[in-house]
Amino acid sequence: MTKRKRRTFTPEFKQQMVQLYKSGKPRKDIIREYELTPSALDKWIVQSETSGSFKEKDNLTPEQIELNKLRKENKQLLMENDIFKASSADHRTKVNVIKNNRHKYSISAMCRVLQIPKSTYYYEAKDNSSEDGLTSTIIDIFNESRQNYGTRKIKFELNKLGYVISRRRIGRIMKEQGLVSTYTIAQFKPHPTTCNESKQKNELDRKFDQEEELNVVVSDLTYVRVNQKWHYVCVFIDLFNREIIGYSTGPNKDAALVYRAFASIGRDLRKIQYFHTDRGNEFKNKLIDEALETFEIKRSLSMKGCPYDNAVAEATFKIIKTEFIRRRQFASLEELTIELQDYIHWFNYILIHGTLGYLSPIEYKLEHLKKVV
Repeated sequence: MTKRKRRTFTPEFKQQMVQLYKSGKPRKDIIREYELTPSALDKWIVQSETSGSFKEKDNLTPEQIELNKLRKENKQLLMENDIFKASSADHRTKVNVIKNNRHKYSISAMCRVLQIPKSTYYYEAKDNSSEDGLTSTIIDIFNESRQNYGTRKIKFELNKLGYVISRRRIGRIMKEQGLVSTYTIAQFKPHPTTCNESKQKNELDRKFDQEEELNVVVSDLTYVRVNQKWHYVCVFIDLFNREIIGYSTGPNKDAALVYRAFASIGRDLRKIQYFHTDRGNEFKNKLIDEALETFEIKRSLSMKGCPYDNAVAEATFKIIKTEFIRRRQFASLEELTIELQDYIHWFNYILIHGTLGYLSPIEYKLEHLKKVV
């Protein structure tokens, strides 16, 4: 009997599975399409919601955390015991050891063991207390600024409180306390050449007739009026049979809208070879880039300002606008979503396409399967 090979999953893959679930993809569909165990998916979802990490050390129970804490404290005491014995330690280390253990041992006894005069300890401890007060003030200013202020603005606020402190010292204290301004944190910012000016080639090159299912998927967005406000529709189209395989609706034209369309696709996303779109920002951002990288989907972009490079998506939306959007009034996003779902079913199963020999997308796919068999 052959032993089944243990499957391993990268954190990126786990995150994408959770993202698909959060974007509305049914749990049973994710498990089926990606051949996962229910317990594995449920575990990833819980880990994402509780700690945001898929590492075991970040998902310990309170009892496990407490046990680890006790072990660390024991090691800390052993270390401090060694420091007590090390009479050659510097004054600052000795003062810190005495200060941290004064609730357990006599200050006089510790000074005697560490061979440091009590007067020296009290002098340096007083200076440290002043430093502790400054640290607390910096932490308060930083948090009150909603974690936005850097050393320059914190210095200005400290000056108003009577402190005369250098930015270098403020920076050192901030570093020690792990205080990082939101302006300092490395955030995802599209490079000027990764948006409309991206060097990514048009890999599709207007080869709109594809012979294999999911070889190339194209996408686009359009706007629709919902209760006197603009909303948006995103669709994913398989060039093989012009089938709308994914869609989403929402009030914002953003990456989340595109990802929800990804999540609605009822296939293993790793089967998609190429994803072709125009150069809109909603298609080129961290959320979409991570999904394409995880599922190993290659990207193709239209030339700037050239709608003909994404002609199938453009033509599909012309049909949707003519046959669906212009004929209906939508009172809510929920109504739009329900009506769109019904229309897409009709589009895929009933509507005949001239480019498909006047067959519907599903009929065309079934005919192709017969020929293959």
